Amino acid sequence: MFHQTIVRVRAGTRTDRGGNTVPDWSAEKVSRLPVSQVSVQPATQSEDNDATRSQVVTGWQVISGPGVDADIQAKDRIEWGGMTLEVVGEVGRYAEFGDGSTHHIEFVMRRATG
Repeated sequence: MFHQTIVRVRAGTRTDRGGNTVPDWSAEKVSRLPVSQVSVQPATQSEDNDATRSQVVTGWQVISGPGVDADIQAKDRIEWGGMTLEVVGEVGRYAEFGDGSTHHIEFVMRRATG
């Protein structure tokens, strides 16, 4: 079930003209981290407008295998399936009963805009 791999893409930083530190998504500034042992499933939404179209994919749910706690944050992007996606909201980290370590993570992603 957890046989897929995604690539976490994290922006570097640069200083803008106003002296502020801002994200830099240029190819030479980003860092990439392959994350294996995940399951990526489509998130769907029902449509009632057309009898020939009952569902559309609105994003993807990612669930890691047991024991996988990847360094993924809400500000990151994900490369998967030939697409660049963005993490929507915070990453859920579910604790292992007993020792408090992370049992698995879950998050939602959608196509990145811009």
